Amino acid sequence: MDYKFDFNPVLNGFPDLLMGCAGTLGLAFAGLLLSSVIGAVGVALRGSHVAPVRWMVITFVELIRNTPFLVQIYFVFFALPLVGIRLDPTPTAIIALGVNGGAYAIEILRGGVQAIDKGQIEAGHALGLSKLQVFRLIVFKPALRAVFPSLASQFILLTLTTSIASAISAYELTSVAQRIESDSFRSFEVYGTVTFLYLAMSTALLMGMSAIAQRMFSYPVK
Repeated sequence: MDYKFDFNPVLNGFPDLLMGCAGTLGLAFAGLLLSSVIGAVGVALRGSHVAPVRWMVITFVELIRNTPFLVQIYFVFFALPLVGIRLDPTPTAIIALGVNGGAYAIEILRGGVQAIDKGQIEAGHALGLSKLQVFRLIVFKPALRAVFPSLASQFILLTLTTSIASAISAYELTSVAQRIESDSFRSFEVYGTVTFLYLAMSTALLMGMSAIAQRMFSYPVK
């Protein structure tokens, strides 16, 4: 094989790649916040007694879960200007990530809520707890504990999905890598390094989520 490896363009552009990692994490965290809001509201509406409201949420979830994220981000990027809303690529990517993650969060959270025994809720009311106390102590925390691993996996997947935002020139790791590769034509070196950077971010996030789960959901054994 005559190919000669040259990592100099990667080394020269490594500070930019690290900034790209920061951009990726920024998009992921912003998308997580938006998807959490959409997920919580969606779960509440999904349990509505008004049939059109339930079907609206179901339709939204199925539409998002059964279409590619690339199509979704293009739709948001090109559809918003048609109604007079013009956003930069980064806010557009956050909206698309939030909507995409929100659809999955609805189903994940709904599964956690449905896992709570109704008898526990009735017992909480019988003990004189308020509706807020019942939701916070009996419903929310146990449900969140049950679905937290799925939510953590979804967050890591959302972080990796940010790479598609490079299609609309949002600032993140893949878009920085594309610029370095186009200037140097060292595809293997650039994207090999980017692969390890994504792996490092995913591993760090997984460890962080595990630490959060142990702190929030571990109960002392008596």
